[in-house]
Amino acid sequence: MLKWDSLFRVPDNAVSFVAGRMPFAQLRKYGLNRGLICDMILHINLFISGRIMGYDYIFFDLDGTLTDSGEGIVNSVVYALKRFGIEADRDELYSFVGPPLLHSFMDFCGFSESDAEKAVAYYREYFSEKGIFENRVYEGIEEVLAELKERGRGLYVATSKPAEYTVRILDKFGLSRYFDYVSGSSMHGKDSGKDVIIRRAVEHSGADANRILMVGDRRFDIEGAKKNGTASVGVLYGYGSRLELLEAGADYIAENAEDILRFAVC
Repeated sequence: MLKWDSLFRVPDNAVSFVAGRMPFAQLRKYGLNRGLICDMILHINLFISGRIMGYDYIFFDLDGTLTDSGEGIVNSVVYALKRFGIEADRDELYSFVGPPLLHSFMDFCGFSESDAEKAVAYYREYFSEKGIFENRVYEGIEEVLAELKERGRGLYVATSKPAEYTVRILDKFGLSRYFDYVSGSSMHGKDSGKDVIIRRAVEHSGADANRILMVGDRRFDIEGAKKNGTASVGVLYGYGSRLELLEAGADYIAENAEDILRFAVC
């Protein structure tokens, strides 16, 4: 017989845990799918451990979390690849949304670091003029930011995108007024690892890591948060899947923007 504490302890791969425990597998008979079961386990585990609480600082990823930048990013990648004589399936290029750009060109195209740097330069020829604003704010995000600000939370942007572009985007969509600090990469992109970006934001806040919540849509956001000791929310309206976010170790899963508010101030 399983003990209470082992029943609700969530390992790194929650999906495998659910599939391997008969009591939870039987819950499917009651109309609960894997995603709902995993969310239930996560929230019970957080409650038992005392981690469900409000947070003083909320860090937001940009692409796929605050704004849907997919169109502009993909168009910029297409432009860059054409400079190398490469045609690619647009649908596959959405994998470029979120991760550091330099590494995406190396991983997706097999480019050397030198060629990847050239690709980034070509990418920015298009992005800086057009792609940057082929973009939109996700539904409900501004309302969430306004509510968090009214409640006195410190709001930061923590993104692998260059800070210069990030500020332009925030200004364009009227979101700058909500944020106290932007932690982004430099234009050369050498400092674009998400753990580095988040660490800089943590240091700037001066807060204890357990008072900070990182919100993002890809595993890089969740893994970066874990490396810095902060809690994390994985959002499902962006470009990452539930499985990706759970396997990365997300503390919370948000179906929509409103859910972020619930986790941030509960």
